[in-house]
Amino acid sequence: MAFVTQNLIQKFHEDGFLVLERFFTVEECDSMRNQIQRVIAEMEVPPHCRTEFSTKEEEQLQAQGSSDYFLTSGDKIRFFFEKGVLDEKGNFLIAKEKSISKIGHALHAYDPVFKQITHSSKVQELGRKLGLERPVIVQSMYIFKQPGIGGEVTPHQDATFLYTEPLGRVLGFWIALEDATQENGCLWFIPGSHTSGITRRMVRAPPGTSTCVEFVGSEMTYDDNRFVPVPISKGGLILIHGEVVHKSELNRSEFSRHAFTFHVMEAKDTSWSKENWLQPTPELPFPSLYT
Repeated sequence: MAFVTQNLIQKFHEDGFLVLERFFTVEECDSMRNQIQRVIAEMEVPPHCRTEFSTKEEEQLQAQGSSDYFLTSGDKIRFFFEKGVLDEKGNFLIAKEKSISKIGHALHAYDPVFKQITHSSKVQELGRKLGLERPVIVQSMYIFKQPGIGGEVTPHQDATFLYTEPLGRVLGFWIALEDATQENGCLWFIPGSHTSGITRRMVRAPPGTSTCVEFVGSEMTYDDNRFVPVPISKGGLILIHGEVVHKSELNRSEFSRHAFTFHVMEAKDTSWSKENWLQPTPELPFPSLYT
């Protein structure tokens, strides 16, 4: 892990993201992929919970906002599906393991394999090199990006969904469990876009509203030419600043693009917004990254 030099950390602060190839071994990646297959095999999805995951604002409000299933998933392991994989009765039109968009949001707390990866000595050491004093894990997700149907993720900043005061206290760890290429939907970033705050927040709606969450402000329109593709090999880690603008395209290839991602907050002198969709619970306070 000695390869994370101060120069690289400086580059992270300049760009708002950092690519660390071969951070995890092929074996570690395969252990996560095998474990998620076991999770899917045991999956029971109540039909009323079959939430399709989307990042387009109206669909997001409709699918997630009217759904307690999403809002109360912070301390559980729950399943979200791609568009068009369920019929109107909530039955699968394709194999269930090919229909899942993501599994979230507490794999880091309740699944032994993902817990071990999240708290691995490599990750803890990286946290220390980044100067994190009291990092806590706020959420985790397994993202499938299914072949041919893995939907685009529109340009966004993670702090829109995970807001802190002050800003700049949330950091994403994005682990490629398969090669991520331009064909199968790798991430794209606008380098240096993490320094001008955020323009949009997703907040819990007041009780009695038709949706559980609403957006305040609006996403800026970004010039497509400013985005740079960030392909990465299996086992690579991308560090993502909470305010850097990033996106991914539709997966048009015949290969999936599995990733495991988790978000860490520097808890020292930071307040987590009570309006965020995700809240710590008595069952699962945000666990410390350092063990």
